[in-house]
Amino acid sequence: MTSPAEFWNAAYDNDSAPWVIGEPQPAIVALERDGWIRGRVLDPGCGAGEHTILLTKLGYDVLGIDLSPSAVEFARTNAAAQDVPAARFEVADAIAFGTAEAPPTFDTIVDSALFHVFGTEPEARAAYVRSLHALCKPGGLVNILALSDAGPGFGPQISDSIIRESFSEGWELEDLQPSQYRGRVTRPALEQRPDLALQEGNIIDLVAWQARIRRV
Repeated sequence: MTSPAEFWNAAYDNDSAPWVIGEPQPAIVALERDGWIRGRVLDPGCGAGEHTILLTKLGYDVLGIDLSPSAVEFARTNAAAQDVPAARFEVADAIAFGTAEAPPTFDTIVDSALFHVFGTEPEARAAYVRSLHALCKPGGLVNILALSDAGPGFGPQISDSIIRESFSEGWELEDLQPSQYRGRVTRPALEQRPDLALQEGNIIDLVAWQARIRRV
């Protein structure tokens, strides 16, 4: 079952979130540099807010949302520390954020490590994809960076087939390729994968998928 807000709150309150690395994901930085982010942007599951902060600095109209109030508080504090007061964050459930009744308003959606959370839950994943379809303008792009099951790592991992199957009707999968996701080794990661001989506090690059999907 998809984790409630309290689960994600604890990751921030206890400083055990492996995705909080103090910088944007290099893959997302490259995505912007290569011209795949444009117009009005949504950052679902924004976490520490690094991508919303980065894109706001670069002049984009961007909104970061997260189910966790602790994440949003963390992101706002992070934005203030980086002197980016214009960065906007809201507490919201990405599954319910987009509705068929509301017109789509985003040109680009940047999903960094949210989609894979629904990897073992087909119904939640389908609901999330429907929400993305309702939020993304026709012709707009959804960019996904998700942990891959193709190599050793920790956290929720998915296959490329899950991405392909999830974004079929109403979407065009333009690109899907191996990538890397940068994470921080925290106590939960050590407990999950004692076989990997990880060092707590280290920053490591994990095998990931990067997908570019156009809303039709």
